[in-house]
Amino acid sequence: MKGELKILGLAHGLLLGLVLASPLVAPSLLPWGAEALFIIAAFQLRLADRRWETRAGLHGWISHIRMAPLRLVPWAGTAVVAAIAGPEQARLAAAILIAVVMGELLVYPVIAHLLGRLPRLGLAGAMLLLLIGCGLAGPGQAARFAMAFALGISGCVFWLRGPDGEAGATLAALSGAVGALAVALLMPMAQGVAIPAATLCLTLTFAHLSVMRRHPLHWRLPSGMRRVLPRPGGLG
Repeated sequence: MKGELKILGLAHGLLLGLVLASPLVAPSLLPWGAEALFIIAAFQLRLADRRWETRAGLHGWISHIRMAPLRLVPWAGTAVVAAIAGPEQARLAAAILIAVVMGELLVYPVIAHLLGRLPRLGLAGAMLLLLIGCGLAGPGQAARFAMAFALGISGCVFWLRGPDGEAGATLAALSGAVGALAVALLMPMAQGVAIPAATLCLTLTFAHLSVMRRHPLHWRLPSGMRRVLPRPGGLG
């Protein structure tokens, strides 16, 4: 159960490092960083889990955990960092742990295969509803983190259904990220929706860049070979 998108994996690791270091630099950004981790980690989980149908029994319900149990270690580290960041961040640590349990044991097993049955337009509608739900919940809440987790899963299925690696799709995702960041900066009241939207669009951008198709080079003869080969009709 390994990821295949190199650029997205590097961005995930960089984000994790920034979140773990944020209490020393900017503790106020820790809730937003944790939310971004939920989005990109869920995207990576849905990408790595190749199954589209849930297996029967308890082992099938938690098979995505059994395949990569070490994937949960960064969540424990994030919660510990939030707990030692200060008394005001103790609730954030509890919210992270609750959201991880909800996401891994409830959200992912329930919606992963259901989203696979939706068309791309239906996935876009589901992501829009999840963004609205994130806006209604306050930052740093377990319910918001759980919805961010579901948003990451939806975004991955949306990406898998779309034209991955094309320049047009990459520019569209990047434009969405820039626009959402501009809205978050110019309209602070809309940050609850704009920031997760920007995170999702950036995740899609990194995913597209990881599989960007290069222009194929047509096969040509080396310059020296042209003098060696006979001309058409020269042997008659």
